[in-house]
Amino acid sequence: MAINLQKGQRVEIGLRKVAVNLGWDVNTNSGYDFDLDASAFMLGENKKLPLDEFFVFYNNQESPDHAVKSSGDDLDGDEGETLTVNLDLVDPRVNEIIFTVTIHDAEARRQNFGQVHNSYMSICNEETGEEIAKYDLDEDFSVETAVEFGRLYRRNGQWKFEAMGNGCRGGLQALVNKYVG
Repeated sequence: MAINLQKGQRVEIGLRKVAVNLGWDVNTNSGYDFDLDASAFMLGENKKLPLDEFFVFYNNQESPDHAVKSSGDDLDGDEGETLTVNLDLVDPRVNEIIFTVTIHDAEARRQNFGQVHNSYMSICNEETGEEIAKYDLDEDFSVETAVEFGRLYRRNGQWKFEAMGNGCRGGLQALVNKYVG
C-alpha cells in the first residue's frame, strides 16, 4: 500500500529504479487546451545544474549519465508524463533531483494551476509498477504556472524523497533561471 505524503514529508525510497508519474485533470471550462510538462533538474551541492544537460524535459529526454529519462511530451494530459530514474547511474556530482510541472505557454493562454485539478506525483517501483508513495497537490495555486512537486535527495549514501509543493510564476523559464548556474 502506498504512503500518502503531505507537503514537507520525507520517506526513504529503498529502490534503485523508480518511476515518477505526474498526472492531473484539467478544468474543461477554461476554453483552451492545457499542455502540462514534467521536468527534472539534477542539482549539485550548490543547488545548480552541473551541466545544462542535467535538465531533463521534452527537448532533452535523457540526462548525460543516462540516469533520468522522460517519457516525452503528453500534449493533452490523457497519459500523464513519467520520468524514470536509475539511482545507480546518477552522476556523483548530483545530490538531488527536483521534479517539476509547468504549463506550456501559460501566459499567452491565461492559464494557471488554479485551473488544474487532482494533480499528483507518485513514486513507483520502475520494475514492478508498484506505487510506493503518492503526493496529491491539493493546494490552490491560483496564479502559479510552475510547481516543484518533490525531490529525490542523497543523504548518507541513501536516496530519500521529499514532497515539496512549491509554486511560482513565470513557468519553465522561472525554474531554469533558478537552477542554471
